[in-house]
Amino acid sequence: MTIAHLNRRSLLRAALAGAAGAPLLTQAQAAWPSKTVTMIVPFPAGGGTDAFARPLAAQFLRLTGKSMVIDNRGGAGGTLGAGIASRAAPDGYTLFMGAVHHTIAPSMYPRLDYDIEKDLIPLILVASVPQVLVVNAKKHSEAGFQDFLAKVKANPGKFNYGSAGSGTSHHLAGELFKQQTKTFITHIPYRGAGPALNDLIAGNVDMMFDGLGSSAAHIKGGRIKALMVSGSKRSAAFPDVPCAAELGLPDYNVTTWYGVWAPKGAPAEAQTRAIEDIRKAVSTDEAKAVWAAQGAEFANVSGAPFEAFVKSEIRKWAQVVKASGAKLD
Repeated sequence: MTIAHLNRRSLLRAALAGAAGAPLLTQAQAAWPSKTVTMIVPFPAGGGTDAFARPLAAQFLRLTGKSMVIDNRGGAGGTLGAGIASRAAPDGYTLFMGAVHHTIAPSMYPRLDYDIEKDLIPLILVASVPQVLVVNAKKHSEAGFQDFLAKVKANPGKFNYGSAGSGTSHHLAGELFKQQTKTFITHIPYRGAGPALNDLIAGNVDMMFDGLGSSAAHIKGGRIKALMVSGSKRSAAFPDVPCAAELGLPDYNVTTWYGVWAPKGAPAEAQTRAIEDIRKAVSTDEAKAVWAAQGAEFANVSGAPFEAFVKSEIRKWAQVVKASGAKLD
């Protein structure tokens, strides 16, 4: 056998081996995530969504070795960022962390440039926290909720409350409170919970109905004072703060929740891997500690059950908006 023949055989074997290995290499390169993931957060930094998105991103990097960049796109009660996410390339590398606000928006905004049920795919419910009534600690040093409520009732129209924007859960929580306590308080919308909290701390607004996640650190730091958590049980993170049911408001139950979506058309494999990796990230001891400090729960609801939950929330808030008569400011 000649050297030339041996060389031809060697080249043939090498070519066949390369061809056999090519699909494996392509699959390895395509495994999600193979590059940086962008998480669009539709509110400015410092709000409740940020309070969960950034710790999640940190654990995601630790577990996968790939960065998750937080892209804050605040405005229009979170709908601006949602619209941007709905038009992002559906390659699996742009995700969207929305919240309960996005199930309220269809009833509040007559002309949204996206459809939450058609243009975005619900992946996983990340966190759920009770709403908390907080006030400026210096301006309102009353002993508790009843004293503050008496003052509000005695001065109709003279108190105001900040929110993350018109049509957000902060806004609707305030409208429900007004309805159930028969009070008149002026709504002051902001471009996110962060700016609203800053003005509350500065004393420019009197009160706020906030998700416990974004208020927790400020409550612990004494910059704002918590008077009530919504629902029928106290928060384990703030056991000294009474719940609404204790204070004579058994039907005042507002929960702020946060979830992750992908643009319609995102590859099924990327959706599955995103759910798995986010679930693992939220289940780390580090993330659990952050969630507990903010009074948050991780329900571990994903895929079809999360989609069903989103649809039920849209119906629920449509009824609340109609009953309260809430309108865009």
